[in-house]
Amino acid sequence: MITISPKDISTREVHAHLLGAVSPRPIAFASTIDSDGHVNLAPFSFFNVFSANPPILVFSPARRGRDNTTKHTFENLKKVKEVVINIVNYDMVQQVSLASTDYEEKVNEFIKAGFTEIPSEKIRPPRVAEAPVQMECIVKEIIELGTEGGAGNLIICEVVLFHIKKEILDEHGTIDPFKIDTVSRLGGNWYSRAKNGLFSVPKPLTTIGIGIDQLPENIRNSRVLTGNDLGMLANVEKLPSFESVAAFLENKTQAQFIEEATAEEVHRCAQELLCDGKIETAWNVLMAKEIKLKEN
Repeated sequence: MITISPKDISTREVHAHLLGAVSPRPIAFASTIDSDGHVNLAPFSFFNVFSANPPILVFSPARRGRDNTTKHTFENLKKVKEVVINIVNYDMVQQVSLASTDYEEKVNEFIKAGFTEIPSEKIRPPRVAEAPVQMECIVKEIIELGTEGGAGNLIICEVVLFHIKKEILDEHGTIDPFKIDTVSRLGGNWYSRAKNGLFSVPKPLTTIGIGIDQLPENIRNSRVLTGNDLGMLANVEKLPSFESVAAFLENKTQAQFIEEATAEEVHRCAQELLCDGKIETAWNVLMAKEIKLKEN
């Protein structure tokens, strides 16, 4: 057994120990707006339910440890005390991860991460249509726990309206854990899927992903690639260069496949590569076909 005082280690190390130990944690995918109506969407794993009567959720958009800045969600909630807590399932996890990118203020993560905005009924922030459960909330209290990097900001909010997709309910009208297929956070890049255990999603913290809105139209509107696939593809700083694609096509077998395969077949190939974590190769396959389509 190792005994450690938080005062003897860095905030970064304290953070890592907490996230590794207090897990798995549910994810609050929070949509907020500022006083001018600009929408923000971001995930938070410092989150849970604390009361049923009244129905209270609490989450914490903590101060960034690296530079002590505050998050757009926190700044929005100080001005407009309303939030939608959208629940995250496996089908949307890659897009949710993309939405955690530190985009500039007033950039709409619904657009960048490829989610669909639908209006709320009792509050101003929009809901995420893809989320299996969406909870409209009013903020009852904000508690700032400190002023240094890593300090949390507790957002205590009351649910005023539930939106639950019928397809996740069982025959008794309660939420079926297999049908909702929620995911949760652990330490590092690790997530947990309620159905079948651990998987990893690279954090988009050191780069700014181009966003789903910047994907070529044929790829963005693919009948094969899922939201998770598009989320992985959009979490790159830039599209592959012409030189990279040309080098890929120097392989005769690969060039022949691109020439003869349909766009749908190419997208299935890219999907398999994404499942194996080969994002750069998947992009070269996709862009090679895009170039061929334009040439024809």
